[in-house]
Amino acid sequence: MRGKADHYTIRAKKEGYPARSVYKLKELDEKLHLLPRSGTILDIGAAPGSWSLYARRKGKGRLRIIAVDLQQILIAPDPETTLIIQGDIFSGEVRSRISGHAPFNLIMSDAAPATTGNRTVDCGRSSSLVEGILDLAPELLVPGGSLVMKLFQGGQERRLLNRMQQEFGSARMIKPKACRNESFETFLVGLNYSGKS
Repeated sequence: MRGKADHYTIRAKKEGYPARSVYKLKELDEKLHLLPRSGTILDIGAAPGSWSLYARRKGKGRLRIIAVDLQQILIAPDPETTLIIQGDIFSGEVRSRISGHAPFNLIMSDAAPATTGNRTVDCGRSSSLVEGILDLAPELLVPGGSLVMKLFQGGQERRLLNRMQQEFGSARMIKPKACRNESFETFLVGLNYSGKS
């Protein structure tokens, strides 16, 4: 049951993370070395803040994180490492605020659309969100950079993965162990960004 705390939820609380989603990023990072040793990261759909906090802790002051979400991000801002922006990444106002920090070495997104309970609708919205983030890459992602995004599986994943394979040195789809068994989410990961083909 989703309402019951599983061991990831309990562990997140013990380790000071606001959500269990941190372990999805941790697994992807340990497998693929997503986080750069230094540089700048854009965290899209950052609330409640677990992914940004993981990056901040791992970076030990060497990483600058720009965390953006429509919802309130619960981790404390840190003038040295973490800028928190509440707003829509696709709005001109937010884009202009983050453009001064671009290009980013890593763009990471655990963002999901507001769900309706209709899987077809929800998967379509998730695909559109992923495409929107991909469309930001030429403006925001450094050549050689990495991109990781959550996607609801509903028939568009192959097309989106094919697009990423055109724009990155390598691209793959991975479902981390921390995803709930009943979840139809997966993650698209692109490494070594080469720009639009």
